[in-house]
Amino acid sequence: MQALIAPSILAADFANLQRDVEMVNSSTADWFHIDIMDGVFVPNISFGFPVLEAIGKYATKPLDVHLMITQPERYIQRFAEAGAAVLTVHLEASTHLHRSFQEIKNAGMQAGVAINPHSPVQGLFEVLGDADLVCVMSVNPGFGGQKFIENTYRKVATLAEFRAKEGLSFKIEIDGGVNQQNAVQLVEAGADVLVAGNFVFSATEPLPAIAKLREVAVRNNPSH
Repeated sequence: MQALIAPSILAADFANLQRDVEMVNSSTADWFHIDIMDGVFVPNISFGFPVLEAIGKYATKPLDVHLMITQPERYIQRFAEAGAAVLTVHLEASTHLHRSFQEIKNAGMQAGVAINPHSPVQGLFEVLGDADLVCVMSVNPGFGGQKFIENTYRKVATLAEFRAKEGLSFKIEIDGGVNQQNAVQLVEAGADVLVAGNFVFSATEPLPAIAKLREVAVRNNPSH
């Protein structure tokens, strides 16, 4: 099984959003990763439903929507209607994760849970039987272009070990500071989805940048 590549639209050129969406469509990437920020859970505001729907109008690949907002359960149905295929809520923002997962699945989406760098992955063990995806934040959420946090490798390995031991099938996604170099170690540790923002959209040629990540994902991903 090869890792999936999910370019992060937060790093795209918003003045040329259709162009960048169509670039990802034509690339070897698998998903669009879309960060929704409310300025409360994280110290930044990104975009809401109109922009998400505009992306969905042109995107030909699944929308992987990451909610960095308080009380995300208020908007689950709206995100389904806006075209999300995967909807991820934060451990730190969701009081009743099992219920949120069920509502996300009932709305026809895959259910994901994200965890901030300071939170131990062991805090997820009780809910992982119901999760389709775990998003490990490898930077503090809120802004792109941050330095990758090295402890992420250990967290990925711990999740992969727990998944194998329990016979579960959730995907492990890494979000923040991913590049061609650390992608090798992340995939070897057990990562299944690589979110890349600046590495893709700040590249002189984004398509070859995505292809480099794809090469790493295929070459290094063990069977897990």
